[in-house]
Amino acid sequence: MSPEPSGAALFITCLVDHLFPHVGDAAFAVLRRAGVDVIFPREQTCCGQVAFNDGFWPQARTMAVRFLETFEPSAAIITPSGSCAAMVREFYPRVLRDDPVLAARAAAVAHRTYELSEYLVNVLGWDTAGARFPHRVVYHPSCHGLRALGIIEQPLRLLRRVAGLELRPLRNAEECCGFGGMFAVKFEALSGAMLEAKLRAVEESGAEFVTATDVSCLMHLDGGLRRRGSDVRTIHLAEILAAQ
Repeated sequence: MSPEPSGAALFITCLVDHLFPHVGDAAFAVLRRAGVDVIFPREQTCCGQVAFNDGFWPQARTMAVRFLETFEPSAAIITPSGSCAAMVREFYPRVLRDDPVLAARAAAVAHRTYELSEYLVNVLGWDTAGARFPHRVVYHPSCHGLRALGIIEQPLRLLRRVAGLELRPLRNAEECCGFGGMFAVKFEALSGAMLEAKLRAVEESGAEFVTATDVSCLMHLDGGLRRRGSDVRTIHLAEILAAQ
């Protein structure tokens, strides 16, 4: 009989690991400040979302099994990414549905997987004690977090409790930024038009920073802002919550 899962594990995601390691450091610091005894399983790899979205289900299935083997011992799996959390929660049971045993394991792990702000608010009831970020900020809700996980108020609640932060409203906030992983590659013109609409709304808000729960959206927004010569900068929610 397998032992009961225990402890909390940080799932760092591919983009954070390779391009934005400071976001992983911030997420770890925030969880520790919130009183979580968090660990970082070094065996972790990609969740398989990119392969799954592009139709390579056998490869995604292999990565899903690896994820289960790595994170099953943990009572909670926390990630600074709504899209990766959605992959585990929403799509692992589908990818592994041909094997009842694996599907059951996937369902069990899915129920213990959380996006960072979701875990802090819904599970811990944390109030961002000690965070300070004296800037004008606008929040962009990432599509997977918003539509797949139902993350709406959690990031806003956390931001409102950060000392010195002025939260600005974002026009048409729920509209996609145009990234969507392979969508931005396959439908470049449409993706670019969606990005331009989002950037106009961000600049109209008068914010100094735009934040989100996914570095993928922020990477897309940052590229557009820099090409426009905008003074607005991007920052992950975890970085704001970790700021002193």
